[in-house]
Amino acid sequence: MRSATGTTYAARDHARAQATAVDRPGAPPGVAAEELVWAETVPGGNYSHKVLARGSSLRFADPTGDACAHLLLYVADRPWERLNTADTTKVQWNAYLGAGSLLLSDQGRVLATVTEDSSGRHDALCGTSTLARNTARYGDGTPQSASPAGRELLLLAAAKNGLGPRDLGPSLSLFQGVRVGPDGALEHLGPAGPGTALTLRAEQPLTVLVANVPHPLDPRAEYRCGPLEVTAWPGTATGPGDPWWDATPEAHRAYLNTAEFCAARGI
Repeated sequence: MRSATGTTYAARDHARAQATAVDRPGAPPGVAAEELVWAETVPGGNYSHKVLARGSSLRFADPTGDACAHLLLYVADRPWERLNTADTTKVQWNAYLGAGSLLLSDQGRVLATVTEDSSGRHDALCGTSTLARNTARYGDGTPQSASPAGRELLLLAAAKNGLGPRDLGPSLSLFQGVRVGPDGALEHLGPAGPGTALTLRAEQPLTVLVANVPHPLDPRAEYRCGPLEVTAWPGTATGPGDPWWDATPEAHRAYLNTAEFCAARGI
């Protein structure tokens, strides 16, 4: 018997039948739909990526309370300057991200500012899941499987932006909280609940990679991850007079470093 894809026409019809409409989230409050430069729902076990201009606002939302966004950021035209989670926590004397937190590179410059956060459940310590760990836990961790690992998906997103395995550092995890106990043990707090969101402001032109997969400390035996809504729109980078500019001495210095660098490059 001839295969359902045994001819060019049959293969075309089969491919078209697999296509589904892209689920686009609506614009956030106060933002017109025509302003959006990125509007996408990333299902659990999937990834996405985008290059955004300096000053853009980038909003991640967890509609069901079961998303986990694993995030990597790079300066768009110089990807060797990238998110450094160690400096992000060390320079700000705080491992727990929230509104006013800066996402820093190892150059002492700001990649993005957390301008709004209704979740408070994030993790800058653990990174994302790996092929070996997901294979041990769920039976498979390859990108095409039913339980893809975050690192494997981020590798795909990286490749589409001219990046490779050596460019993947530790990622941030959004919407799944982790706390360090008095004995140094890590406690997985899980999500804050459905309907929470976090908004970033791009302080440099950014390449954004995101994988939506279960947190590596998620205690559930089954692979579960809800949808992640992503929207972005143009705006203005942080400058003097903005509340975040002088919020702390460390923030002021990092913003100055960033503004001077961008001005010298005509950005």
